[in-house]
Amino acid sequence: FMANFIKPYNDDPFVGHLATPITSSSLTRALLKNLPAYRFGLTPLLRGLEIGLAHGYFLIGPFAKLGPLRNSDIGLLAGFLSTVGLILILTLGLTIYGAASFGQDKSSGNELQTKKSWDQFKGGFFVGACGSAGF
Repeated sequence: FMANFIKPYNDDPFVGHLATPITSSSLTRALLKNLPAYRFGLTPLLRGLEIGLAHGYFLIGPFAKLGPLRNSDIGLLAGFLSTVGLILILTLGLTIYGAASFGQDKSSGNELQTKKSWDQFKGGFFVGACGSAGF
């Protein structure tokens, strides 16, 4: 039954991607184009800020509601501090990735593929994530 809907992408079986009703729909394409990583016209700082805002907002929940201090008076503070600790670890990971990938500072066509742009991105990520975790 599903064989009628799932076909090789662009009728080329050697691409390694299947065109399904989900992956080839215009709705999926529009949703993906609207993500901050792919949206046209954003600076690296604003991309990092928007991605950080989203991550900081949803990272505090599990720490505050499921952490070992959830029933104490300092449960929210402990969740916030745990979230900031995780954000620091994630920013350190972004720093290591940027140093390994863009250490030579070669210029390329993509705006996030230089050391300066990556540093702006990770700075925006850190500020956005810590800000939304505290909000």
